[in-house]
Amino acid sequence: MSGHSKWASIKHKKGANDAKRGRIFTKLIREITVAAKNGGGSPDTNAALRSAITRANEANMPKDNIDKAIKKGTGELPGVVYEELAFEGYGPGGVAIIVETLTDNKNRASAEIRNIFSKRGGNMAGSGSVSWIFTPKGYILVDKSQTNEDDLFAISVDAGAEDVDASGNNFEVYCDPKDFENVKKAIADKGIKWETAELTQVPNSTIKVTGSQAKQVLGLVETLEEHDDVQKVHANFDIPEELLEELAQEL
Repeated sequence: MSGHSKWASIKHKKGANDAKRGRIFTKLIREITVAAKNGGGSPDTNAALRSAITRANEANMPKDNIDKAIKKGTGELPGVVYEELAFEGYGPGGVAIIVETLTDNKNRASAEIRNIFSKRGGNMAGSGSVSWIFTPKGYILVDKSQTNEDDLFAISVDAGAEDVDASGNNFEVYCDPKDFENVKKAIADKGIKWETAELTQVPNSTIKVTGSQAKQVLGLVETLEEHDDVQKVHANFDIPEELLEELAQEL
């Protein structure tokens, strides 16, 4: 969607900041722990764990932290039990939002997420109220300096990708979640580095927001993402890239 690649790129750069590293590590440790609990401690046979470890390595997380998180998930070390919960709601302008969390206290998480929506001009909604607007996809963001569109298209589609879009300075690769690891590997095997590679929720329709309303929407999304229990936030806003870049400097 328009603005999606720009926002993904902005988040990637912000996530690389040292000031954010502690929060990123906390979220990645939870993801690794839950993946190991659900699918076992071997990344060779657990795609979710393999993907989480890859992101942890990209964030320069120490190997010891990764190993401990895996052992907590498999029960070799004592650890907190996390529950996966998704919250749905609307932001300013009617923007649809899905918030994915890993929490050890669902009542606390629900109350705090609801409070963020309320304070930031949005409102929580019931389960299924906005999820129908989104489709689960594998998403890989590649800077155009890394390759050309024809080569990336051929590599990605041969590995199972559904589409490759050009957007601003980036290429966006979309695939079915089951093909995500294969597409990632095919791109990496050609020496192409990506900015972002993740399982996400892609909106089937978008809502244009501009001006002060766009600032409100991004303020809500940013506050949700900063919550310790929140792993990912998906939204169907359509904000012009120039405005996204400008607003990102203020957040």
